[in-house]
Amino acid sequence: MKTPSGLLRNAVRLRAKRVAVFVCRSAILLGLTLFVSACLLQNTFAQDYLITNDDSATNGVSFFTIGSGGSLDFAMEVQGPGLGIGGGLFGMSRVAAVNSGSTQCIFATEGFTNDVFWIVPGSGFPGGSATGSPSDDGSANGVGIAANAQYVYVSFSSSNTIATFQVQSGCALAFMNDIAVGGLNGGIIDGMALHGNMMIASYADGSIESFSIGAGTPVPNGDKQNSTASAGGESFPNGIDITQDGHFAIFGDTSTADIVEVSDISSGKLTATVVYKTHAGISSSNVLLSPDETILYISNTQGDVVSAAFFDKNTGQVTHGCTTHKIRGYVSDWSYLGGLALQQITGNGGGVYVTEFGAPSGIAAANLTVHGAKCTIREAKDSPTTDFYSRGLLSIGRFPPREF
Repeated sequence: MKTPSGLLRNAVRLRAKRVAVFVCRSAILLGLTLFVSACLLQNTFAQDYLITNDDSATNGVSFFTIGSGGSLDFAMEVQGPGLGIGGGLFGMSRVAAVNSGSTQCIFATEGFTNDVFWIVPGSGFPGGSATGSPSDDGSANGVGIAANAQYVYVSFSSSNTIATFQVQSGCALAFMNDIAVGGLNGGIIDGMALHGNMMIASYADGSIESFSIGAGTPVPNGDKQNSTASAGGESFPNGIDITQDGHFAIFGDTSTADIVEVSDISSGKLTATVVYKTHAGISSSNVLLSPDETILYISNTQGDVVSAAFFDKNTGQVTHGCTTHKIRGYVSDWSYLGGLALQQITGNGGGVYVTEFGAPSGIAAANLTVHGAKCTIREAKDSPTTDFYSRGLLSIGRFPPREF
């Protein structure tokens, strides 16, 4: 891996090359950009998009139109103001979409320059960027994000801090403050998820914690604890999802097996997690509930498959469902699977997209079919789709997002 100074030098060179190309083609690019942006603006709410945080030296958010059967077509990249790091923690989301009332925003973080920037969907341009405290640093393992219509929470892996930003008109962010966090076993901030006035975090060391965010700034609920599966030291919670009613928090574990843990949070605090081992696989670091909460999608991040488990939203129980065959290109084109995004925002989602960590990176599509108590999940015929702007893709999302 390049040293930070080496990465910065390469990033500056890449920036210089991009600027030179821009100057040479300014008239052509300006006309093309305005045309594409106008098309996006006109069709934003009629067309669904997959969005990526490219997390590259010349960073940006790529937009792909979502077609029938999960097909993806590249639309454009909106370049960010800073630099990414091309890697980091699996459970850490680096892009977030908000679609609530009059607030429609896309936010993305940049790990090397420790900033978060925003895009008004349909504009085709970054609206601006914001930073937290001078000491906030995520250059080692990334800068994470979780957002609602009022606040954006940004986690910094190196400084072990969470910054709070208030969402203002036009998706602009105003920095409020930050807090220091950390796991019971010396771990760093990893996954984050929000529901109502509650935030849940994982620490990449086996421990988890919840916070009250009713007043904006996270306040610990006093429930920091080691997960049940982490007792043996070979499994720790990573990615997080929360049910629509806020009854259960679901953790995907980085592990030597496929392990999912569920905590009853109906009291407003975390309770001891229940462990589920439903499929054969290595690690299950990223999880995502279907819109109707009947399916839990699982990315076997250090393996080569995607699983779909059955989920009972009333009991929190996870049961065996189905698994894809080996996702195409493993080893030859990519080394890890990463974050997930839904194909559809109704029903069982119809399947998911999953990132392929490679150079360049890719996005695989897995289509789901359910018949009663049985299901089938298969990689789409035209999968994967290349993300040429990323050489270390870990985080994706969609706009509009799931309702919860």
